[in-house]
Amino acid sequence: MTSINEQPIPAARPVIGEDEIEAAVRVLRSGRVVQGPEVAAFEEGFSRLVDGRHCVAVNSGTSALQLLLLALGIGPGDEVIVPSFSFAASANAVRLTGADVVFADIEPGGFGLDPAAVEAAITPRTAAIMPVHLYGHPAAMDQLMPIAEKHRLAVVEDACQAHAAALNGTPVGAFGAGGTFSFYPTKNMHALEGGMVTTADAGLARTLRLLRNQGMEQRYANEIVGANMRMTDVSAAIGRVQLAKVEEWTEQRRANAAYLDAHITAPAVTTPPVAEGARHVYHQYTVRIRGDRDAAMARLTEAGVGNAVYYPTPIHRLKPYWEPDQKAGRIWELPQTEKAAAEVVSLPVHPSLTRNDLERIVAAVNALGENL
Repeated sequence: MTSINEQPIPAARPVIGEDEIEAAVRVLRSGRVVQGPEVAAFEEGFSRLVDGRHCVAVNSGTSALQLLLLALGIGPGDEVIVPSFSFAASANAVRLTGADVVFADIEPGGFGLDPAAVEAAITPRTAAIMPVHLYGHPAAMDQLMPIAEKHRLAVVEDACQAHAAALNGTPVGAFGAGGTFSFYPTKNMHALEGGMVTTADAGLARTLRLLRNQGMEQRYANEIVGANMRMTDVSAAIGRVQLAKVEEWTEQRRANAAYLDAHITAPAVTTPPVAEGARHVYHQYTVRIRGDRDAAMARLTEAGVGNAVYYPTPIHRLKPYWEPDQKAGRIWELPQTEKAAAEVVSLPVHPSLTRNDLERIVAAVNALGENL
């Protein structure tokens, strides 16, 4: 039970400090508030996180995914392979283009797409693979990229939870045809709200800029059908402040995770796996709990340790996907996905944690023991 002198430890804590407030006020006073110089500067700055790729800022991570798919020409008649163990936005972006979602299982013990399951899911209609760098851990890009090249498929990286993650020295967002990031407030860095698309293809970057701005580069000279998915300069200014701090915050997250790894000893709890060569940036510190997860979460909450499940229902079981797929006779066999959804719990790992917070988290987790 939490001491009356101790506050509960939140599972996540967005950072909105004086620097962010001052940046927002500065832009509001300038009168340049939508897709102006702050957005351009944010795009240029973010490029350094993705090996100098072109960056196109938009209004959300979901928009980033949808516009990237559209820019690649993906639409009705196409299939995109997506993990079901992810946030619904990964699949929603595909559906919004008119393409079909094909779900593939995740790796045993891990949380990323299983390359063998991806290869087995490829059909003549497959146009792209969407690896999700879930919880801040890079997907198995060293195995997925050769599969994509072999079958001439686009790779669309959902890196919305993985700012500054990398595999074998290559940052996520710099592997495929394009990558996407989210700047929602609970992400490793935020812009209040927003998203970014990254690509090495200058032509694709121009198409993305057209798509986000009603299909025009010059006012009233519309070249293609587009949408209004622009980022505001207020968001970009906040994003620039956060970008300057994200490396420090990332190292703090990694240090917090290392402490938890070293001190969590409860037999019923498995700490997050990290692949060889992976730089995990711990958007979430996600353990697996064997036994009664609900009881374990209740005990953690009683001890003042915030916790949450991401994601309790795999996407293929959500109503917008389950009902149409059942009618079409599409039955997804995803045992590793189902297992993960039943076992995962995310614990606090954010950079605001103190040493006392970490000790409390460890004590509460270890108190779960082995009989749940």
